[in-house]
Amino acid sequence: MSKSGRFRFDGGAATYVGTALLGVLITVCTLGICYPFALVLKERWRAKHSYIDGFPIVFTGSAVGLFGNWIKWLLLSFITLGIYLLWVGPRIAEWKWEHTDFDRSRTPLPLTDVRPAIPVQQVGGLPMPGSAPAPYAQH
Repeated sequence: MSKSGRFRFDGGAATYVGTALLGVLITVCTLGICYPFALVLKERWRAKHSYIDGFPIVFTGSAVGLFGNWIKWLLLSFITLGIYLLWVGPRIAEWKWEHTDFDRSRTPLPLTDVRPAIPVQQVGGLPMPGSAPAPYAQH
């Protein structure tokens, strides 16, 4: 399987293990109530070591911002004997993506394997799916 060159991750084992252990400790010692703090810790570590097209990623979410929803989801999970957990996973994934962005304060890395853009194919003036965006019209 070849690498795309568009995505890069440079995290190491030592910082990963330290971050994971701290997250587990936070979660276990608070019986899951402070899980948002562990989640934010892990996501900030992941984003700090991730790049897309050479641009660094940053996680902007805060544990305080997730805490209210987490308590609500935890209570609903207890009330429904765990059934509500089927909805919690996708909601957490959505929250994580909503709080992930490009870090514009850091310089992008040079790209290693960039493929040329696909020429624009249009039907009735609209770009076809999978084609590159049309250039801007000059006025």
